[in-house]
Order: sequence, then structure tokens, then C-alpha cells
Amino acid sequence: MPRLATPTAYPPCPPLAPLRWGNLQLATRYLLAPLAGYTNLAFRLAVRELGGVGLCTTDLISAIALVRGSQKTLGLIKTCSADRPLAVQIFGSDPPVLREAAQWLEAYGVTCLDINMGCPVEKITRCGAGSALMCDVGQAVRLVQAVVEAVRIPVSVKMRLGWDDEHWTAPSLAREFEQIGVAAVTIHGRTRQQGFSGQVNLSGIRAVVEAVERIPVIGNGDVRTIDDAWRMLHQTGCQGIAIGRGALLNPWIFRQLHEWETTGQVHSFPDWWSYLAFMERHFELQVQERGERIGCATFRKPAAWYCKVLRPEKPLRARLMQVRSVEEFQDIVAQMRHLGPPRAWLPPTCYQSPIPVPTGPIAHW
Repeated sequence: MPRLATPTAYPPCPPLAPLRWGNLQLATRYLLAPLAGYTNLAFRLAVRELGGVGLCTTDLISAIALVRGSQKTLGLIKTCSADRPLAVQIFGSDPPVLREAAQWLEAYGVTCLDINMGCPVEKITRCGAGSALMCDVGQAVRLVQAVVEAVRIPVSVKMRLGWDDEHWTAPSLAREFEQIGVAAVTIHGRTRQQGFSGQVNLSGIRAVVEAVERIPVIGNGDVRTIDDAWRMLHQTGCQGIAIGRGALLNPWIFRQLHEWETTGQVHSFPDWWSYLAFMERHFELQVQERGERIGCATFRKPAAWYCKVLRPEKPLRARLMQVRSVEEFQDIVAQMRHLGPPRAWLPPTCYQSPIPVPTGPIAHW
């Protein structure tokens, strides 16, 4: 469990009304954003157990692959009763296909749908999906309207500010989306041209907030600490925060933010031992979900950043990133626990994010 520390003085959380998502009221305004290859069922459940998250979203899902019954895609949307409320994020450029996928997901029992208009990587945009939709406001509105009219569950949209700094279409799109019945919009405060480089533009997110009348706008980008969250809420006026990379660095961030909002203080401070225990739980859930062979194989991707956070000795690091069995994983953890934290270990929020992301708009995950 996270250790208790002496409370630190934080700026007060701006006063905010409860966050409504269509006809739903979320328990908190702090959302787990989708990250391809990371935010699968096992990670979502592990984060939910820590508390404080109001809504989780799946990995990015191809609408056409879902309609065609792709087994890989069906695996990406695997869920359970403890994984609620849940949004499935879909992408595509063909309104009839997205409509069919949305109806399938509603029957499947998801809480809400999220349409991706923010992914900057080329394999998505070259098909006219992701952030490429922001270049054609009319097509984007037609696509979103087709989904909204096809289902009764809430539909949200996640997008960037625009294709580049000369074409910020997010404010006008958000205004149009509100008129056709979208429940909420999430804004990553970068353009497609930026990829994941540079700083999030808070004034751009504020422009989207000011463009709508009723629906909540969720800010996204570069929130890793309480101070980051305060700046996001205070400078943009957004009603909630979606966190991706910050949750990989610190899965307790949702709990910490909820403590800050409700009490003005933060009591949950994870130490090295807490991170080790979280990794164990994540692995356990991964194996439960996928079985030993596939669970171990798919754990190798998050194992890379667990190594950067926990900093095990080189031989243990090599073994963890190639783990092949539950027995081997347990032996690795036992040795790490015996050795304890490395000298001068600091929480990962104290340094630059070790989470690999695409380096630009034409890079690949």
C-alpha cells in the first residue's frame, strides 16, 4: 500500500460541478485516457483498484475490424463487471461502418463510446481517420452524427487542436458536435503536426471550452502532478482531466487528484515497494486475462517501463523484459524484493517521462 506522508500545501482545486457524461454522473472527473498497447483490461483493473478514476477507455479500436469480427480486436475490448464505467474508443472514416460498430458495442454492453479524431500516427491518418478528420469539418460532423443517432448510450469525441497551428478546427468542431448530441469532448492540447513533442497548449484547450455551451470539455496532455492538474483546470476552465502517460508513471494519480479535490491534501504517496506490488498485481491480472503464455508475452511491453521506474539490476531487467512463465516472474520479483530499491531512488514523477511514444506524426508505436 502507498505510504502516508506529511501533507503538502497545494493550490486549491477550482470549484467544479459534478461531471456528467450524457445521462451518467461520473464518480470523479479524472479519466484514464487510451494508450495503444498499455490500457488493456489488466491495467485498467489494476488502476481501478487504487481508486479515484471516473472513467476508463480502451485501446484504440478499428471500427471495420470490429465489424468484421477480428479476434485480435475482440480481445482489445475484453471487459468484465469490475471494469465499469467503460468507454470503447473507435476509429474509422466511413460513417456506415462506424454506425454498425457503435450498435454492436452498445449491444455488447459498454457504458459509452468515444470517437477518435486525435491519433496522429500515419497508419491511422492515411486512411482518413484519427486527426485527419479534423481537416474536413463537414465529413467529421457527418461521421459523428451517424454514430450519435445510431445508439442510446453517450457518445464522446477525442481530438487535437487541429492539423497544425494554422488550422485549429477543434473549437468549431466542438460547437458542431454539441449541436448534434455529443455528450463530451476531450481535447489533447497539441496539433497533429506536433505529434507528442513540445508543450500542451492550454489556451487552445480554453478556446474549445469557450466554444461550447453545456457539454463538458476534458483537458488532456502533460498532466503528471497536482500542480499540472491545477494549471489545466485553472487556465482552461475544463471540467475534467484525461491522463495517459501520467498514469503509467504514477497509477495513483487519480486517487491523489480526488484526494486533492475533496480534502485539499494528498495522502497517497507510492514508494518503491508500492510500485513493485502494483507491477505484481498488473502481471497477475494479465495472466488471468490472457493465460500464462500470451500473458507473459504481452507483459513485456509494460515491463520495459517498469524497469525504468523500478530500476532493477541489469540481469534482472533483461529477464523481466523476456519473462516466459509465472514461476520466472515470481523469482524475479523475489530477487528484486530481496535487493530492495536502488540507491537514491526517486518517484518517476520527479524526472522526464520514460514512457516511449511516437516521436512525430509519421512515427509508429
